Amino acid sequence: MKLKKTFTRRDFLKLVGRFALGIAAVEVGAMYTALVEPSWVEVTQTHPKLPRLPAAFSGFRMVQISDLHFGGWMTVEKLQAALSMVYAQKPDVVAITGDFVEGRPESAARALDTVRETLRILAQRVPTFAVLGNHDHWVDAPMVHRFLEDVGIHELRNDIFPIERAGERFYLCGVDDIWESKNDLDTVTAKLSMQDCAILMAHEPDFADQSAASGFFDMQISGHSHGGQVALPIFGPPLLPWLGQKYHTGLYQVGKMVQYTNRGLGMIRPAVRFNCRPEITVHIL
Repeated sequence: MKLKKTFTRRDFLKLVGRFALGIAAVEVGAMYTALVEPSWVEVTQTHPKLPRLPAAFSGFRMVQISDLHFGGWMTVEKLQAALSMVYAQKPDVVAITGDFVEGRPESAARALDTVRETLRILAQRVPTFAVLGNHDHWVDAPMVHRFLEDVGIHELRNDIFPIERAGERFYLCGVDDIWESKNDLDTVTAKLSMQDCAILMAHEPDFADQSAASGFFDMQISGHSHGGQVALPIFGPPLLPWLGQKYHTGLYQVGKMVQYTNRGLGMIRPAVRFNCRPEITVHIL
């Protein structure tokens, strides 16, 4: 005859302990995704092979940051900490691939004021270039245009800029936001020849299909996706934005062009990251 097991005080304490451990694990996980990983910036390096790059630029260091989202989680203290890491990479240029602001225009304007001097110092120390993203247009694109001009960051609004060294040059190019149909690739390519080495800054990474098809660009650098902010093991990011789904994280080969998508420094709400650290990218040409 089987004896029926009685539920003892010891069993009760074990059950309570397991429940408490589960709650603690959830709380620790929540603290990690909200408080630890969002500020745990990773510096990554790429070594893209650009066939048309002049020899004088071998070893040229282009540091990319993206998706700062002032007006949200990002503060001047967090920006200064990230920029100290940027300076440590000894960049030749800094490229910022869009989404400077988010939220209401009034709060975004106040947030920009808090970082004005910090970004002015960046532009004084290192030649700094930028394009706008979809959030910039949703908030107040003219305000962001004026801000970038004021701090000395060169905005590539459907334009190109020659980077020169030892009598040789390549072109850093930029298109305005694709989501809002502000991009004009024809205007950019009209200023280039097929013999030029050109790197394109475009906020939304999936634009790489069009830029690669043009044949004018050796590389495109983008942001926008934040890498999904949450990347599940095996499955990857469960949620990605429009125009940031095909080339959402890291390095890709698109035809003859290299595409790189930076995971960004800031976040959109909910302001959490998991297995998707904020990123500073050093492109060593």
